[in-house]
Amino acid sequence: MKVKGQTKGKSCCSSRVNTFPPKSIMIEYLYLDLNTCDRCIGTDNVLDEVILLLTPALELAGYEVEYKKIEMETAAIAEQYQFLSSPTIRVNGRDICQSVVENSCGCCSEISGAKVDCRVFEFNGESYEVPPKEMLADAILYSVFGMSDGGCSCDTAYELPENLKEFFNGKKNVSSCCCDDDCC
Repeated sequence: MKVKGQTKGKSCCSSRVNTFPPKSIMIEYLYLDLNTCDRCIGTDNVLDEVILLLTPALELAGYEVEYKKIEMETAAIAEQYQFLSSPTIRVNGRDICQSVVENSCGCCSEISGAKVDCRVFEFNGESYEVPPKEMLADAILYSVFGMSDGGCSCDTAYELPENLKEFFNGKKNVSSCCCDDDCC
């Protein structure tokens, strides 16, 4: 079958076939707790489902997808990852949320014995403690296909937020409690 306008031999595009560098996507899920915190557990479950659905299409488009879950066990780890709020989802180093919006998190407050605020996800004019699948799919795809390669979420000076300092200090105090009648 002959296609009108097609010529034999090299076309202007044929010299680029299979010369594109491998494309990779690193998705990181940064969280405080997957044992107690309803917000972290719920987000983890939704993110797992979304990645399970998106990965075949991304791989079909030539992307290698790597997915990491990283618990912010200590303030030092949180500082290493320049962690701003729990939970956080990053694609290639960029937070999928444009801003950090938080509200009181009873679970994380209970874990640490201190008042802790955790991330709220905003989508289509609504706020969610556990993001909807549509929001995560849209944000991940936009991160892959809609953004330029400039910079990442850690391009500015970082300092562990007070909120997280209180969480880690409280968690340390709660876990070091001897549980005698006098201390707890």
